[in-house]
Amino acid sequence: MIRQLLFLALSFSSLQMKAQTHVRITSASADSVMRGRYNPAQFAPAFPINYPPHIAQWIARQVSPDTLRANILKLASFQNRNTASDTLSGSRGIGAARRWIHGEFSRYARESNGRLLPAFQEFDFNVCNLMSRHSNVIAVLPGTDTADRSIVLIEGHFDSRCEGNCDTACLAEGVEDNATGTALVMELARVFSRNGFAFPRTIVFMATTGEEQGLYGAQAFVNYALRNGVAIRAVINNDVSGGIICGKTASPPGCPGENLIDSIRVRLFSAGNINSPSKQLARFVKLQYAEMLRQHMDVPSDIQIMSPEDRTGRGGDHIPFRQNGFPAIRLTSAHEHGDADVSKPGYSDRQHSTRDRAGIDFNSDGLPDSFFVDFRYLARNTCINACGAAMAAAGPARPDLQVQVSGKTLFTTITRETQYTWYRIAIRSTSQDWDTVFTQHGVSGSFLMPEGRSYYISAAAVDSNGVESIFSREVTAQTTGLLDFGSSSETPDIELKQNHPNPFDLATWIVVHVNRMPRFRKAELQVSDAGGRVLRRWPVELRQGTNEYLYEHGEGMRGILHYSILLDGRPMQTRSMVFAN
Repeated sequence: MIRQLLFLALSFSSLQMKAQTHVRITSASADSVMRGRYNPAQFAPAFPINYPPHIAQWIARQVSPDTLRANILKLASFQNRNTASDTLSGSRGIGAARRWIHGEFSRYARESNGRLLPAFQEFDFNVCNLMSRHSNVIAVLPGTDTADRSIVLIEGHFDSRCEGNCDTACLAEGVEDNATGTALVMELARVFSRNGFAFPRTIVFMATTGEEQGLYGAQAFVNYALRNGVAIRAVINNDVSGGIICGKTASPPGCPGENLIDSIRVRLFSAGNINSPSKQLARFVKLQYAEMLRQHMDVPSDIQIMSPEDRTGRGGDHIPFRQNGFPAIRLTSAHEHGDADVSKPGYSDRQHSTRDRAGIDFNSDGLPDSFFVDFRYLARNTCINACGAAMAAAGPARPDLQVQVSGKTLFTTITRETQYTWYRIAIRSTSQDWDTVFTQHGVSGSFLMPEGRSYYISAAAVDSNGVESIFSREVTAQTTGLLDFGSSSETPDIELKQNHPNPFDLATWIVVHVNRMPRFRKAELQVSDAGGRVLRRWPVELRQGTNEYLYEHGEGMRGILHYSILLDGRPMQTRSMVFAN
């Protein structure tokens, strides 16, 4: 959870790659496995659990709210986990915290007969002019097949902060931000290794450092992957994952009012929209929960796929991965206790403050009697992670898809990974989520859709265990009502499509489709209220095909808005959208 330093950190990610030096993995075995240079038989469990329905059932049974609670309290006991804090003390500071996490990973390794490989990822980078040597903590669960050497990464940062970003003396227990995400990652390492889960692809569990000062730990792992040819199939970042109480402030799209409770919803943030690998990963994780896991959960979760990559003005450890071409998402609780702007006069929320503690100690016995974190809610979020990561590690390779249109009929053809009997076809129109997902037999299929509408279509291969691959890139198709495969001469040069999602909450995508590039000097988008008052007008770059622009509206208004595409100041088309925050 960073704010002031985010822009600087992300703008100079290429410099960080050069500046982070002496990067190494302390375990040769873990390093070899992540590079795909190992014998899978050496790490095979005696009694493997590899049938997806059984995996989902075991996940629901084995994830423990009590273990999550114990790990969070232990992380809080280190008092200050600032990236630049004490590394020598056995009980205080980031050094003690990372050694304890590594020790827990080592314990899980012993309990799994050596299947889990713990390690530090060390790197040099000057933080706060106080500390230059840092360590992420990782645990590697080797895959059963080295034919596909891509890995699945589950991460959460374990460093903390208080009001001063470089204050190493304050009380910075960092419970919601981000002992919750760290405990989640640790719990998954325990559950996956000790229960004999076996997946074709390797899974890496990572607690990162340096997030609060600039995403340095995540960038260090990206650098390691790029330098060593480690392909990353999916990244799930967990940050602020277990709090349920809304603060007085919250970064949009945030919670609606102070002290309101939500222990059901969870937000998945990711970059892009059409043809975004990260958005497709978010949709995949939600689908696996719905089809594999939800039936085993006592309390259902409401997973919301968010339009932006993160909350307004904020960022997290998934971003360096996405910047370097790896699909990456962020899982965050529905409610956050604060927008982290500790420089604001009167800021009284917990996030990024000494108040980010486990709870309230009413009887002064040194232990919280009322918790700010809901451990059962955090356990459900842990299960969502587990199911998504497991199926990403188990499923086949991603196919490619072609779509043709004749009137209201869409014809789909799989063009890569054509050896499977079954495929899933996902269709999306005006929302961030799929409208429907259905199963297609063979590489070709067809279906009818309402005419005169645009759709985004993607496909997944289905293996013999019934597990989908991560879905393909989306193909844009528009039904016309005309029975031919060509384009109509009546089609306008530029089409302003319906925004999505609509109605929207704080952010929405505006879509402009260019059929033929007209002559113009300047293209702009304009958003106005119902009375005609211009709320925002900004230049855009148009290219042939589909163009998308994220519009972040903010808070404080409800009702109908109008958006227009302007060429050289002249409105070409206008549509309406509904803001319903």
